[in-house]
Amino acid sequence: MPLFFIVAALISILTTLGIVTTLVVDASKFFAVVPLGEIFSTNLAPLRAENPTFGFLPLLTGTLITSMIAMVVAVPIGLTAAIYLSEYASAKKKKWLKPIMELLAGVPTIVYGFFAYSFVTPLLMNLIPSLNAKNALSPGIVMGIMIIPMVSSLSEDAMESVPHVMREGSLALGTTRLETTLFVVIPSAISGIVASFILAISRAIGETMIVVIASGSSKNLTFDVTQSMQTMTAYIVEFTSGDAGSGTVGYYSLYAVGLLLFLFTLAMNLFAQYIARKYREEY
Repeated sequence: MPLFFIVAALISILTTLGIVTTLVVDASKFFAVVPLGEIFSTNLAPLRAENPTFGFLPLLTGTLITSMIAMVVAVPIGLTAAIYLSEYASAKKKKWLKPIMELLAGVPTIVYGFFAYSFVTPLLMNLIPSLNAKNALSPGIVMGIMIIPMVSSLSEDAMESVPHVMREGSLALGTTRLETTLFVVIPSAISGIVASFILAISRAIGETMIVVIASGSSKNLTFDVTQSMQTMTAYIVEFTSGDAGSGTVGYYSLYAVGLLLFLFTLAMNLFAQYIARKYREEY
């Protein structure tokens, strides 16, 4: 049985090592042909017959812009929901409100993608006439809706871990419940709250189907959220549909983009763990 438990524990480690090895080995074949400096250029034309270019800066920009829009939506709504569930909702309300909110996390992402394209985009086009049918704003908003349960659930767990005696002491000094929440509970739970934000943005960065359906495939560098943008995950999906032949530079660019995406999410998760450890309050 100890051997069985060790093997079970090693499965996730070996899987991670296998993924990293695959990405590094195949991405090295791409970087052996394409100079490292070229990937930070703005010219991305991987399917051009002569002299294809692989400037990944438009992909990085598209990924970051859609993720930032998602966080602008998810952080205030998720944190407000967490405050209500932790500090204001009765046990009876919390019992049915929290599971209903967490149902959002169980909706398939492709459903979110069609929701963004067929409902949110037409709605926004009535408000913003210059909005393109494929744009960055719509999938960013829907990604924000998708990660609300992550922000609210993790933040609420962090606030629940704050001892009630601290709340009672604050209220005994004459503060209101809102003041207690803002100046006692949230500062005490800040490590868990910030970690939830970082994990949520990491989830948004790695999102695929929403941006594939609603964001488009424009490879031009732009900061206009009403225009089409392509993210790193959408680029991978586009090429794996058969546009790049196996063994070509374009094919190996998939692994280069995948490695960049892996490093992005890894850095975000490590930063979340650092924040959680540095600012954790133990009671």
